[in-house]
Amino acid sequence: MAESGRWTAREAIALLCDDFTEHTRGEEPSGEADGPIGWEGYDAARARAEQATGSTESVLWGEGTLGGDRRCVLLSFEFAFLGGSLSRRAGDRLEAAYTHARERGLPLVSLIATGGSRMQEGMVALGQLQRAARAGVLLREAGVPHIAVVRDPTTGGGWATLGAGADVILALPGAQVAFAGSRVRPQDADPAAYTAESQLAHGHVDAVVRPERLRETVGFWARALAPGVFDPQPVPPPDALPPGGETPLPRTGWDAVLRARDTRRAPAEAYLDRYFARREPLGGDRGGGVDPGLLCGAGVRAADGRAVVYVAQRGTATRPAGYRTAARVIRLADRFGLPVLTLVDTPGAANDAAAERAGAGGSIAEAFSAMAAARTPLTSLLIGEGGSGGALALAAPGNTWATPDSYFSVIAPESAAAILKRSPDRIPRTADQLRLRPQDLVELGVVRGIVPRAAPEQAAAPE
Repeated sequence: MAESGRWTAREAIALLCDDFTEHTRGEEPSGEADGPIGWEGYDAARARAEQATGSTESVLWGEGTLGGDRRCVLLSFEFAFLGGSLSRRAGDRLEAAYTHARERGLPLVSLIATGGSRMQEGMVALGQLQRAARAGVLLREAGVPHIAVVRDPTTGGGWATLGAGADVILALPGAQVAFAGSRVRPQDADPAAYTAESQLAHGHVDAVVRPERLRETVGFWARALAPGVFDPQPVPPPDALPPGGETPLPRTGWDAVLRARDTRRAPAEAYLDRYFARREPLGGDRGGGVDPGLLCGAGVRAADGRAVVYVAQRGTATRPAGYRTAARVIRLADRFGLPVLTLVDTPGAANDAAAERAGAGGSIAEAFSAMAAARTPLTSLLIGEGGSGGALALAAPGNTWATPDSYFSVIAPESAAAILKRSPDRIPRTADQLRLRPQDLVELGVVRGIVPRAAPEQAAAPE
């Protein structure tokens, strides 16, 4: 295979599976000299492309098996065929692949490498983007997942529809991924902005995956998002960490606050690592934003192998991009009937000027709405600070639990004292009045219960 990452369509498929069977459903010869707009020399250019690649179009598709047991529809671009450009016939193949996946309930995996629409077919070629968008909507409505792998390069309408419109977007390292191709972007543009790594940093792809990990990663997503029987039972919350021993509940409200803010307390990553045998990330709000204080993704429970989507706050003030990412991930879980686990730990929503300009209120509303509208079961565990609405937005209504080292409050005690014009020495008393301890939350009906400490022998070894 090519070292540069510019694999042929079949080489890209071979990264994922060994039993690919090509399909030719829905193809018809055009019968037009030099294509639909009569571009002089187009037939000759196509003939040269066919001879060079052994392919009759820029796209091929068929079926294969991922992860040893998951049948999928695979769609792969041949970049050496006129830059992997979209033509009317390529549109026929795209639509056929989407339809086949939808009718059979098979996950669609797209291996994309394209420079955009084929100019030798003019607006006829550009119109294929609408066909692809419509096929994607029908696939989504049918509850069939679309996993995109963006190769080098993925630009133009191919990125703006097939790639960016997928449910899970994976990118290969160093790939050029952008709407603007290298020959049409501004001459003074920063080339680093047009890479897979930049798209990840700005929330437009879920992960950059090395080729040797691609098979197992795509296989994970194909199994995790596979259409199946909806299970109405929520997953149990994780046990409190660290494992072993009984920890007395906080005596006072201020004691609860200090324990929740203690940097030695187990972070969200520790809970996720113990709860899941394996997990993969889902990152970014798809609008240019990433919140490093939020972890999202899907994992396989160590206890029973059940696929679960997670959203975990990491103890920092959650930013608008974080709430938008959480809402996106929760809606994804809802479409595929996957249970959701949220770990709540934030002093509150970010309230600086940048957060206001980024739409703090609207993003929090989006998270509240996603949780309220979810038909899939939700489970939440309060593992640290529960700071006002910024924490409540990601707490499952009626199914939130608490650890002994946590608190939930309508407002931080310091802020409450400031509003009431109380002196700093009265902050602990204010914390007591807020009734924010875990045991208070149980008595008030805010949380269902306080989870016990994990047993040491329950630790799961990652795959």
